[in-house]
Amino acid sequence: MEWLVYILVPMALSVVITPLLKRIACHLGIYAKTNQRTIHSGKIARIGGVAIYVSFIICMAVFMKADATMNGILIGGTIMFIGGLIDDMIELPPYGKLLFQIVAALVVMWVGGISLDTIRLPFDITINFSLVSIMVTLLWIIGITNAINLVDGLDGLAGGISAIILMVIACISVVEGRLDIQTMSLLLVGAILGFLFYNVHPASIFMGDCGALFLGFIISVISLLGFKGSTVMTLALPILLLAVPIVDTIGAILRRKLSGHKFSDADKMHLHHLLMQRFGHRNTVILLYIATAMFGFTAYAYIINKATGLVVLFVIGLIMELFIEFSGMISKQYHPILSLANRMYRKSKQLYYMFSKTNKKTK
Repeated sequence: MEWLVYILVPMALSVVITPLLKRIACHLGIYAKTNQRTIHSGKIARIGGVAIYVSFIICMAVFMKADATMNGILIGGTIMFIGGLIDDMIELPPYGKLLFQIVAALVVMWVGGISLDTIRLPFDITINFSLVSIMVTLLWIIGITNAINLVDGLDGLAGGISAIILMVIACISVVEGRLDIQTMSLLLVGAILGFLFYNVHPASIFMGDCGALFLGFIISVISLLGFKGSTVMTLALPILLLAVPIVDTIGAILRRKLSGHKFSDADKMHLHHLLMQRFGHRNTVILLYIATAMFGFTAYAYIINKATGLVVLFVIGLIMELFIEFSGMISKQYHPILSLANRMYRKSKQLYYMFSKTNKKTK
């Protein structure tokens, strides 16, 4: 039952700290900003991520042994947290946030010795980055960090998705015998769950960039730690776990590129916004939790049985692609599978008509 302690202790700390942060935020006037992407109204504190960070750091000091790798993760994570906290208070420009992300990633590589040197894909395919590993590692950490930040648009969404991802990573770590990754993941899950007591709809406090960027950073680094010490936890697995935020991020990049807007420009065409128009706030969050859990199950299934995992992945991927095309998430002109299905349908109708006509003539 030791794993339960790793969840309950940081959860209790987070439950206690979060209300204090609401008072501090109200006193300092640190409220969530409104723009084209936000859906909340009224003054809501936006530094709830402090509770996640503090609970996690305290429990890491208590339950984990210090070494170069852990020091690199905690120092890099602290830099990322500070960057997010500054942004929550004074609104950093995009290049300012990017600078913090780059510095945090470089610290993890330099102090912690964590980098993506080799990727082992399914079917025993191995890609060796060697000299370009620094750039690939930077892109991975920055990409995943921002992906988690982008899905932080509905009450409880980023926190819940992160908790599900980390729980699956913890389960995979048990199979792989990586108790360090398991412990770290569970501690962060506990810290998130304590915060979610106040963040589920209707939220009384938001995690802010200090929380979303910190979560994204730690998740990206934990997945890299899995690559470094495991021959089975390959790139395909964390990509599966992070499928929802990754698809949303890629969709945002393509959508804004096609429409001539900057990537930093906010809009209401994110996956959660599209779902909310039809299913409402709370149901949309639940649906995205389920989608994340399904991708997590696929990753775990792949560990147990590769064939089963690939079949489940194909089905889920097809469903998500059809949703993107139906919803116009990227653009109204993007519908490759629907266009192909439509062409095949028209072709089959033509063949059926020709066949029927031929049968009538022969009779």
